[in-house]
Amino acid sequence: MSQPGTVTPEPKNTSLLIRGSIWIAIGALIAAALVCVVWVLIGDQDGLIGRAFLTILLLAGFAGIAILEAGLAPNRPDWLALASMVSWIIALIVGAFKIWLPEDGQFFSGGERFFQLLLVIGILQLALLHVRLFTPAAQRYVTVFTRIIYIATIVFLVGLVGMLLFFLTFTHNFEFGDLFGRILVALTILTAVGTTLIPLLNTLFAPKKQTAPVHQAAPALATWPTYADGATPLPVMPDGSPDWNAYYTGFPSAPQLAAPVGGTYYQGQGTYPGQSAAQQPAPQYQAQPLPALPVPVAPQEPAAPQYAAPAAADFAPVAEPAPTEQPAPAPAPEEPGGHAVPPAPAGPPAEPYPPAPPLPPQ
Repeated sequence: MSQPGTVTPEPKNTSLLIRGSIWIAIGALIAAALVCVVWVLIGDQDGLIGRAFLTILLLAGFAGIAILEAGLAPNRPDWLALASMVSWIIALIVGAFKIWLPEDGQFFSGGERFFQLLLVIGILQLALLHVRLFTPAAQRYVTVFTRIIYIATIVFLVGLVGMLLFFLTFTHNFEFGDLFGRILVALTILTAVGTTLIPLLNTLFAPKKQTAPVHQAAPALATWPTYADGATPLPVMPDGSPDWNAYYTGFPSAPQLAAPVGGTYYQGQGTYPGQSAAQQPAPQYQAQPLPALPVPVAPQEPAAPQYAAPAAADFAPVAEPAPTEQPAPAPAPEEPGGHAVPPAPAGPPAEPYPPAPPLPPQ
């Protein structure tokens, strides 16, 4: 059983200005088409087919540009999307006038009108670019003076563009006197002055952008050198330096001592928080003192046990047992010669053992 595909709804732009600009473009397209139809019906027959074909091309080009502007509108500010759409609508109107205005009998009138239409489009886009770059510059340092300069410059720019478009649209239909040219030059100068004042004020009075300080990483501390295997550290010399000869010979140059229990801290063997590598003191190695060799101690005789003084009852005289009567010695046997053999002398009587001393108190 196949699962139905999930359709992700596209985010809709709810800006009223962007929607309004799209509807304005649609209305302008319809109005231009109706005006061209009226000119076809009531106009003369001179060049009717060619003008109708150019009108179709103009409307198709405007429709494509309107679709492109609608696609770019969500990624632009609202005022920029609206101004861009209005500029293309003005170009559409000027193009329709250039197509359907009657010819004055001069040579190359068609090429001249097409060139004037390109000039109109270029002027509109340059004015739009000017506003797009001028607005962020004016918002960088906002005061009453800069706000007045910004508004006046935009007004002068709109007047200058309007006069240029009117001149290029009706070049051969009206006579433009000397006053028109003077006003055009004056507006150009005022627009240029206002355009240069805002960047100059920003340079002099606007706060500078503070760049974030670049944190340079501290250089890595040198590790203790090792043998060729990269894991076994080299032995330590008595002065605390590595034994470089052991790297080549494989044997320590000095007898190694066992590390003291609990470790020893040396001065300069670490960094403190917030201390850069340049501020660290040079490592000072301290030689470890030789451990004291154990001296053999002569064995001592065990001390005589000390007993507690016995009680008075312990010193009572012990009655000696009564001596037992010795049996009468047997008569000495007589030897064959008639002489009697004397008996063996009796030894002294054995003294009794003294009583065992009392146990020491526990």
